[in-house]
Amino acid sequence: QVQLVESGGGLVQAGGSLRLSCAASTLTFNNYVMGWFRQARGKEREFVAVISRIGGNAYYADSVKGRFTISRDNAKNTVYLQMNSLKPEDTAVYYCAARLSVVVPTSPELYNSWGRGTQVTVSS
Repeated sequence: QVQLVESGGGLVQAGGSLRLSCAASTLTFNNYVMGWFRQARGKEREFVAVISRIGGNAYYADSVKGRFTISRDNAKNTVYLQMNSLKPEDTAVYYCAARLSVVVPTSPELYNSWGRGTQVTVSS
C-alpha cells in the first residue's frame, strides 16, 4: 500500500475555488491510478474524479464535470483536484485514493490505499 496525505481543504463561499493536493509516499507513483472521492455527512462515499497512470485519461462524476479538474505530477508524486464554481452541495470530506492498476475504475471499493481526507465546506 502507499501512504497518501491530502491537503488544501477549507471553507469557501459558493462560486469560489479550492485546489486539493494529495502527496503519495511511493517510488513507483506512475504505476498507480489515482482518484478523488468524497463523503458528505450521512451519505455514502462517492466518486469525484480519477486519472490514469500517466495522466492521459481522466473521468469525472456528472455532478462535477466542467467545474473540477484532476491532474497529476509524477515527478512530485502528487495528484491535484482543482475545484471551481463550488456549490454548497460540494461540501464533504474529500479523499484521495490509489490503485496499482492499468484500468481506471470509478468504484471506491476497487481502491486499496486511502488518505485520511480533507474537509471542504462551501457556504451559501
